[in-house]
Amino acid sequence: MRLALIAHDEKKPALIEFAQERKADLERFELMATGTTGQRLIDATGLDIERKQSGPLGGDMQIGAEIADETCDGVIFLRDPLTAQPHEPDISALLRLCDVHQTPLATNLASADAVLDELVDQLDGEA
Repeated sequence: MRLALIAHDEKKPALIEFAQERKADLERFELMATGTTGQRLIDATGLDIERKQSGPLGGDMQIGAEIADETCDGVIFLRDPLTAQPHEPDISALLRLCDVHQTPLATNLASADAVLDELVDQLDGEA
């Protein structure tokens, strides 16, 4: 099962803390992340993460392609709703793809826990 991890700059520390707290669960997934987020997560947790391009350089679209191909089973995308992003059209497209393909999407820490719990239950055959 594949899970994407993405975070805007202001949310990267929160995603790192989340990954440290939920490392045992995250280790059970094939993880992918946008470039900088992925490297920071690898450095902080030692998790095995496939790094895509940075979000503004196409990483969001690379993950979007995996969603469209139905090779991504969930997305945790900690967004900064208070800061304009230069690649907002790519972000909107990624969110839309999650909706179109019924891919679980978390955009804050509360929903990240819920999505990860559900995907872990699926791995355990409980869902």
